Amino acid sequence: MPDHTPAAAPLTFRGGTLGALAPFLVFLSGVTALALAGAPDEKGFWPVLLLALIAGLLLAHDRARFAESMLDGMSQRIVMIMVCAWLFAGVLGSLLAASGFVGALAWSAQSLGLGGGAYVGAAFVACALVSTATGTSFGTILVAGPLLYPAGGAAGAAPAALMGAILAGATWGDSMSPVSDTTIASSGTQGADIGGTVRARLRYALPAGLLALVVSVLLGSGNAGTAATHDGTSALPLVMLAVPVLVLAMLFAKRHLIEALLVGIVVATLLALAFGLVSPSDLMRVEEGSFSASGAILDGFNRAIGVSVFTLLLMALVGTIQATDLLERLLRAVERRAATPRAAEAWIVGTVSAAVLLTTHSVVAVLMTGPFAKETGERHGLDAYRRANLHDLSVCTWPFLLPWFLPTILAASATRGAERLGMPALNPLTVGMHNTYAWALVVMVAIAVITGYGRKLAVAAAAIVALLTMPTRVDAQGTDTQRAGAQRSSAPLGGVPFSAVADSARRVPAADLRITYGAAPSQFAELRLPRAGASRPVPNRRPSCSSTAAAG
Repeated sequence: MPDHTPAAAPLTFRGGTLGALAPFLVFLSGVTALALAGAPDEKGFWPVLLLALIAGLLLAHDRARFAESMLDGMSQRIVMIMVCAWLFAGVLGSLLAASGFVGALAWSAQSLGLGGGAYVGAAFVACALVSTATGTSFGTILVAGPLLYPAGGAAGAAPAALMGAILAGATWGDSMSPVSDTTIASSGTQGADIGGTVRARLRYALPAGLLALVVSVLLGSGNAGTAATHDGTSALPLVMLAVPVLVLAMLFAKRHLIEALLVGIVVATLLALAFGLVSPSDLMRVEEGSFSASGAILDGFNRAIGVSVFTLLLMALVGTIQATDLLERLLRAVERRAATPRAAEAWIVGTVSAAVLLTTHSVVAVLMTGPFAKETGERHGLDAYRRANLHDLSVCTWPFLLPWFLPTILAASATRGAERLGMPALNPLTVGMHNTYAWALVVMVAIAVITGYGRKLAVAAAAIVALLTMPTRVDAQGTDTQRAGAQRSSAPLGGVPFSAVADSARRVPAADLRITYGAAPSQFAELRLPRAGASRPVPNRRPSCSSTAAAG
């Protein structure tokens, strides 16, 4: 039998909208203050999240519902996947470090002459390739961060620039991969095919990526004089390179991230033991008289506890926000506010940015604002690729820049334990501010919206027919020669503003634009847009039901 249970009413707070936002504002202000003060790691954010949750509980009208919303947020499948990934990746990284692999990798970089900016540039490109192939920035940071960052000490790479480049490369791949969750979500909500969406995205991602690579190389050259030496390091631990290669190969083959990490742990343990790189007691041992255990495996779990608890508390807070109707009210408030294609794009970028800032989850933000972007974009003639790319590129900026998002938290956690190789631990704010690609993407999106770079208008046939069948004269530039002023101020034609139709007419050659209409489905006539310099009367009749247009 169908479920007729009514949907639960939105969670409400004392103080209305301000009360609903208050817990999140407490969290943002606290994290920002700690980040500016140089908070050493994500554990410093735990008390801030606890305070934010307490504030929300005090302000909620229904405190039991608030508590349930917290649990709903923490118990999402994606949250459990992330926590497992943090824990298992921590163990894998600890095993590789205990085997001496990171030191051998640093020795290799030094032997190959990869110093300063060159090493940073190589890290950017490597992470971009891995992230593009796997579709996961998280997986790339988990696998590459703990290996490439410590090894940068031997290359004399500037620490912040190096970790920023690792994060930037992972961001580039996330924004370009056809198997990325944001690519799938953004193209799906806009009704665009993935292949065409990714091809259209190149015009934005390639210039931004090249600019980010150059800036990363320049910033990475600032530590060349402090390169650590590893002349006495053995090359034997390089055999452990098989482990990250295996993990990445499994990700390339679209195997589950958790599966790949667990297999990596098993293979790393067997290889390290077989080649005498570690002893069983190095993996785990019981400390006599202390009632405690230690070893590489436990060190890995301990390293992941900070980001795991942070993830759970953050998603609890996000769950309470998702239980409200804040985003729905935001979308209703901005509906039909846009008067031009440029304004429509600005609203699309603004709403999805606001959604990702509130939910801290890129895919959730895309799915929630997708219908708004589709309706607003179609009304102003924006094609599906343009809408999907504005959506995707917007959510690939803020989560990779700001210190309270998981990518920056995770990247900062990857810098722990590298002090012995001359690389300091970094906080999330420092890492995010050095993500050159995310900054380049912010600039690129702004340029695209303001100047119209890459904008293509997919004008509906009904709108073009409505324009051409007006009792007036239309020239090749789409100019209404009889009612230029009046028509532009009238209602949109077929759902598309006159400015959009005129702009499309200027771009489309006469031979490429055909309008078919008739008094009945079986009766058709064909109209072509007149050639440059010409104008002619167009019959004053409306299309019936079968109107089509092909505009190049």
